[in-house]
Amino acid sequence: MDHHKVAGCVLNAVGGEDNIVAAAHCATRLRMVLKDEGRVDMAALDEDPDLKGTFSSGGMFQIIVGPGDVDTVFAELDSMTSTSIAVSTEELKDVATRSGNWFTRAVKVLADIFVPLIPILVGGGLLMALYNVLTAKDTSDPASTALVDSVPQLQGFAELVNLLASAPFAFLPILVGFTATKRFGGNEFLGAGMGMAMVMPSLVSGYEVAETVSNGTMTYWDVFGLQVAQAGYQGTVLPVLVVSYLLATIEKFLHKRLSGTADFLLTPLLSLLITGFATFVAVGPAMRWLGDALGAGLSSGYEFAGPVGGFLFGLVYTPIVITGLHQSFPPFEMQLWAEGGSFIFPIASMANIAQGAVTLAVYTLARGEKLKGLAGATGVSSLFGITEPAVFGVNLRLRWPFFVGLGAAAVGGALVALLDVKATALGAAGFIGVVSIRRNDWGQFLLCAVLVFALAFAAAWLYGRYLVRQRGSIDPDAAGAPGTNAAAATPAAGGTGAGADPASRAAEGAIDLVAPLTGRAVALSEVSDPMFAAGKLGAGAAVEPTVGALYSPVDGKVVVAFPSGHAFAVRGQDAEGKPVDVLMHIGFDTVNLKGQHFTPHKAKGDEVRAGDLLCEFDMAAIREAGYELTTPVVVSNSKRTGAVHPALPLPAEVEHGDRLLTVDPRVAEKQA
Repeated sequence: MDHHKVAGCVLNAVGGEDNIVAAAHCATRLRMVLKDEGRVDMAALDEDPDLKGTFSSGGMFQIIVGPGDVDTVFAELDSMTSTSIAVSTEELKDVATRSGNWFTRAVKVLADIFVPLIPILVGGGLLMALYNVLTAKDTSDPASTALVDSVPQLQGFAELVNLLASAPFAFLPILVGFTATKRFGGNEFLGAGMGMAMVMPSLVSGYEVAETVSNGTMTYWDVFGLQVAQAGYQGTVLPVLVVSYLLATIEKFLHKRLSGTADFLLTPLLSLLITGFATFVAVGPAMRWLGDALGAGLSSGYEFAGPVGGFLFGLVYTPIVITGLHQSFPPFEMQLWAEGGSFIFPIASMANIAQGAVTLAVYTLARGEKLKGLAGATGVSSLFGITEPAVFGVNLRLRWPFFVGLGAAAVGGALVALLDVKATALGAAGFIGVVSIRRNDWGQFLLCAVLVFALAFAAAWLYGRYLVRQRGSIDPDAAGAPGTNAAAATPAAGGTGAGADPASRAAEGAIDLVAPLTGRAVALSEVSDPMFAAGKLGAGAAVEPTVGALYSPVDGKVVVAFPSGHAFAVRGQDAEGKPVDVLMHIGFDTVNLKGQHFTPHKAKGDEVRAGDLLCEFDMAAIREAGYELTTPVVVSNSKRTGAVHPALPLPAEVEHGDRLLTVDPRVAEKQA
C-alpha cells in the first residue's frame, strides 16, 4: 500500500482540510468528524482498492483501512494538513457529540441518559404487564373477576410483582438524576440525591398532586414569604432533566471558583441548596404547569378536530412520553370518564403498539446479537405499554424506526377518533389495554391495534430491509451502518462460515493458524459486530475466551500492537512466502478502556513464534465495565491469500495452540 497516496485520496474525498473538524484512528479505521458529510466523494473512496469500506455513525465518518496500515495512513493524513487534526478517540467522541444539528445532539444526550437505565425499565415494564394480566378485569361489567380473584393464592404474588414493577417508575427521578447529572458533567451522586428529594414520602405523591390541589388539601412551606407546594415528582422525567442540568451547571461553576477545603465542603452544600430551592419554587411547578397546559390543549384540539385531532395526537404522543409530560394526563382522563370515556388512553395504546412493532421489525433485521436481544425484549415491553426502553434504546438511536412508528401511531389515532373508541379506566396502554376500553368498543380497539401493528411492522421492515440494510447493517454502532461500502466489503470467496467444511481445504500448500485463545470457537458470522461478521476485515473465525490470555496464532512478526493491548496483528507467511496477516481484536469497543485491564507482553516489531504470549487481560473486570470479550481472529488480507477455512467444525471448544483456521493460497491462484 502506498500510504501517502491513500492519505491524499482520503483528504481529497472527504472535502479537504477545511471540512475536517478532528480525526483519530483505532486498530482498523480512520475516524473523522466532518463539518458537512454531504461533501464526501463516496465514489472516490469506493473505487480505492486499498480502502475496505466507509460508514457514518455517532457523528463520525469512518473509513476502514485495515490493521498495520491505518496508523501510517493517519500519520500521513495528519502531516498533509496545515494544522494537526489528530485527537484521542475519547476527545473525538466529545467533538462528535457537539457536532451535528440540534436534534441529533438532543437525541445523543437523551440516549446517553436513558440507555444505561434500559435493563431496569425493561424489567419493570414486563413485571407491570404481568401484574396487569393477574389483576385485569372488564371494567364495564361489575360482575367480572380478575385472575387473582378466581385464584386467591395468587394475591400475595401479585402484590409482590406490583411492588417490583412500580418501584423503577415511582423512583425514576433518582435514576434519571444519577445518569443525567453525570452526562451534564456533574457529580452523579448529587444528582441522585436531588432525585430522592423530589420523591420523598413526606411530599404529596406526584400521581395525586392535581387531585390534592383541586380539593384544596395541598400543604405548603413558607419559604421567605413564598408559599411552596410540598409536591412530589414520582414518575416524571422532564423536571428532573432540567434539575440535573441546573445542578451540574452550578456545581461546575463553584468548582472553578473554590478550591481546597472550601471547594470540598461548600460546593456540594451550595449546589444542593440552590438547586433544591429552584426545584420546588420554580422548575417543578413550571414543568407541571406545562404538562397541564399541554393536556388541556390536546383535549380541546381533539374534540374540535375529530379524526384530524386523533391523527395529530397520535403523531405527538410518543414525543410527549419522552419528556414525561404524559404524567399530567390522568386528571383529564378521569374528567373525560365522567363524560362518557377518554380518547387519550386508546390513542396512547396505538402509539405504544406502533413503537413496539417497529422495534420488533428491527429485531427481525438485526444481525448483531446485542441489538437483536435489546430490540426483542424492549419491543415486547412496548406492546404491554412500556415504551421508554424501546424508544431510547433502539428507535431513537436508529431514528428511522422512531419516525415510522410516529406515522403508524398517527394513523391509529385517526382510526380511534373515527371509530369513537373510548376508555373508562387506566391500564397498560398496549394490547392488554383492551380491558380498560368501553365494553362495546373492544372489537374496534382490537381492530385498530392489529392494523397499527401490521402497518408499523411492515413499513419498518420494508424500509429497513430495502432502504437501510442493503447499504450495510442497521446497527448504528457497528461498521455496517448505512453508508458502508458494500461492494468493497464483500467477503473473499471461500471465507469462513458456519457451514464451511474443513475437509475441503487443500492438502498441500495450505498453512494452519492455531487458536490464540482458550474458549469456544464460533463462526465469524455470529459475532455482534457486523463489520467482522460480514468479513469486511477479512475471513476467519472468533473465540469466546474462557482464559484471559492471547497467544500468537502463527510464526511471524507483530505488525500491530496497540499500547492499550486490545488488538494485535501478526504477519506470517504461507507456503510460498507470501504474507498472511492475522488480526486479533479482544472484544468490541474495548479501546475505550484505554489499556485498563490489559497487560501487553509484545510490542510492534517483535518476532514471535506460534504460541508466544501476546497479552493478558482481566476478563471479569472487562465484563464488569460493560464490554463483551468475543475475539475475532481474521486473515485481514484474505483476498490476496486465498480461501480461509475453519480447521474444525464450528462451534467447538478449543485450547490455545489447537488448529483453528487453514489458509489455502492455491485458491487465490485459481481465482487469479
